[in-house]
Amino acid sequence: MTWVRLVAAMMLGALVVLIGPVSPASAHAVIVDTVPARGSVVGAAPTAVTVTFSEPVRLVPGKVKVVAPDGTVITAGEPTLDGAAMVIPITPAQRPLGTYTVSYRVVSADSHPVGGGFSYSVGARSTFEDAVSGDSVDRGVTIGISVAKYLGYAGLTLLVGPALLMLGLWPRRLLRTPAGRRGPRIMMFTGAGLVALGALAGIWLQAPYANGGGPLDATAAGLRDVLISQFGFAHLGRLVALALAVPLLVVKALRWRGLALGVVAAGGLITWPLAGHPIASRMPVVTVFADLVHLAAMAVWLGGLIALVAFLLRRANARELRIILPVWSRWAVLAVYCLIAGGVIQVMVEVGAVSQLVTTRFGQLILAKTALLGVVLAFAGVARTLVHRLSAGGAGTGWTARLAPNAAPVTWLRRSVAVEVALTAVVLAASAVLVQTTPSRAVGEESPVVVPETFSETLTSPIYTLQFEIYPVQRGENNTLHGAIYTPEGKPLPVQEFRVTAALASAGLEPIDQPMAILDPVPGQSTTDLGHVIGPVNFPLPGEWTVKFTIRISEIDQATVTAVVKVP
Repeated sequence: MTWVRLVAAMMLGALVVLIGPVSPASAHAVIVDTVPARGSVVGAAPTAVTVTFSEPVRLVPGKVKVVAPDGTVITAGEPTLDGAAMVIPITPAQRPLGTYTVSYRVVSADSHPVGGGFSYSVGARSTFEDAVSGDSVDRGVTIGISVAKYLGYAGLTLLVGPALLMLGLWPRRLLRTPAGRRGPRIMMFTGAGLVALGALAGIWLQAPYANGGGPLDATAAGLRDVLISQFGFAHLGRLVALALAVPLLVVKALRWRGLALGVVAAGGLITWPLAGHPIASRMPVVTVFADLVHLAAMAVWLGGLIALVAFLLRRANARELRIILPVWSRWAVLAVYCLIAGGVIQVMVEVGAVSQLVTTRFGQLILAKTALLGVVLAFAGVARTLVHRLSAGGAGTGWTARLAPNAAPVTWLRRSVAVEVALTAVVLAASAVLVQTTPSRAVGEESPVVVPETFSETLTSPIYTLQFEIYPVQRGENNTLHGAIYTPEGKPLPVQEFRVTAALASAGLEPIDQPMAILDPVPGQSTTDLGHVIGPVNFPLPGEWTVKFTIRISEIDQATVTAVVKVP
């Protein structure tokens, strides 16, 4: 394995990242409850709207609003958060009857923005619906974040594996010479630089990621919000751990250097799960620990393998290799076991059901990553067999000749490891895309939209507001219409005449009068004060019927409003 092959493998992984996220990242928190319920019709306008998500969220300033039926924004200040619940205060609407639209954009606990909206109605539905801000994320930001995560994974691999080999298995003879230390040190410093670059890029891109802007749209206020969030603390902690680790790797005479490096490494590694899916799972302690083990095992296995083949196998002598290779082989096996165990635990928590491995994008990526890892382990098994053959070799002038009189095992070892590293680079890229995808556990958690059993709507005119419902909506005469008339401010309005016609233009049916009757008065209340009517509606044929309501509230004040009712 040469540096050219290493760079080629990393470039292959980067290419997978670039072509992987063909669509913007999905939201990772979903709505599990709303008050009023999504799609419901309530009798009176609420003073606040409560939205409960599947995990805690962070507010994006200015991105939450409630729009009244007449199109005015009635949000009264910024929402408040109570765990996973967001309470949006609202002011009374001038025209309270009709459909309200709630639009929001927040950041979920695993750092991903959640945008969308829903509606509810007061009295009955109306035709007005405000455009709801969706889950839009700039494609450049999406790709940039995936690349930043990939750089972090690649850098961690190039930093941890070589550092562990130099501390535990590197021959003293090589450590005493600059040439013997140069290669792995370059690899470690390259890894440290990639980790730092990935962390800084992640902090920068998180601001437009949350606000919905482009890669260059990070503002001072947005960056401040990122830095004081859990995501920001995790990335700053990663940079601090990196700043502490580099001097410890360089200074050899420091007492307890190994222990100090272990503590710093654990502190740096845990920043990855603290800024991703594991911290927002149903069992955060379990998934954070599992992800920590999974990440550390990957870095040790792949990073150590690269350092071993790129440098150690080329510079150590036969006696040194007979000691080092069996030890490394045991380390690699242990790392693989930890890698698999950590991954299995995460899958068990993040995937809600076995079927979701096939039906969700997250599950499909898990299967693809597992398949790639299986191929990698097959090549690793070949390499392990070749290592055992080489470690039992005889004498010669060079280490290849001394370990294996026939050079074929050495050649196949290098080829096997080259493929192993290249495929693992693709696995890292799949991981970078995977952490941008909604976990399967979120599927099914979202609260259902209330589907009405009737056709109801709110229609407005300059002089009145009409709310009506038709139940059921079917062919024939067995449909009942109930209507209520209010002032634009929502107070009951007496009427003098109420006429309804229904026409089906597509079938050439002219308007058909639908007889309506005023409801019986409540004792002590006049009939005209009720403002309620009821009567049968006849839909002889299926289709989109135009229903017209002509209402007169005085001798001279009259207006007509229209609705389209689809009859199956």
